[in-house]
Amino acid sequence: MNRGALRPDQWLRLIKLFELELSARKMAVQLKLSYATVYKALTTIRQSIWVHAQQDAGSLLGGEVEVDETYFGGRRKGKRGRGAAGKVPGFGILERQGQVSVEVVPNVQANTVLGLAITKVRRGSIVYTDRYRIYDALMFCGYRHLKIDHGKHFSRGRVYINGLEGFWSWAKEWVIKHHGISAHRFPLYLKELEFRYNHRDQDIFTIIAQYLCDFVPNRD
Repeated sequence: MNRGALRPDQWLRLIKLFELELSARKMAVQLKLSYATVYKALTTIRQSIWVHAQQDAGSLLGGEVEVDETYFGGRRKGKRGRGAAGKVPGFGILERQGQVSVEVVPNVQANTVLGLAITKVRRGSIVYTDRYRIYDALMFCGYRHLKIDHGKHFSRGRVYINGLEGFWSWAKEWVIKHHGISAHRFPLYLKELEFRYNHRDQDIFTIIAQYLCDFVPNRD
């Protein structure tokens, strides 16, 4: 864990600044450390979050859930929305009054999207989506599937995906502030956003400190 050669007190201060969402450059100034050292330490924190997310991957979401996909970044001209050129596709599932699960995916085709939905959502749940036709197969997979037509309205009673769309909007604003995220490291940042949302009412400082302790290799 200490590949950045930080002292314990520096780690604690860095975790606090991470909790407060300061940029790596601002952290470097406050901690009087090089940007490279801070960046390596932050990568270690994000890797510890990713590892814990994989350990919890078997937990199912259920009840009423919203499912949607989106795209991040990309400056090249091309199609907008699904099939957008030069962008990073993301897929998400939000449990109403609960947690969110988000992933960077290679594409938003049926095999990818439905595979994740079936793996992460408990059978018998009510699944809300937009009218993207690949979601139609959910009704054959043990779910009650309800669709919202955004061409007509954004909600119809309890039929909406505003919760997940709100998460995507927040995530994109956050990513813009952390400009320059490489596609290679983007999954770590997306898992950080998932972590922040799922622990929004908890003490992130204590959780991250424990994650880092768990992340230390066993030297026995």
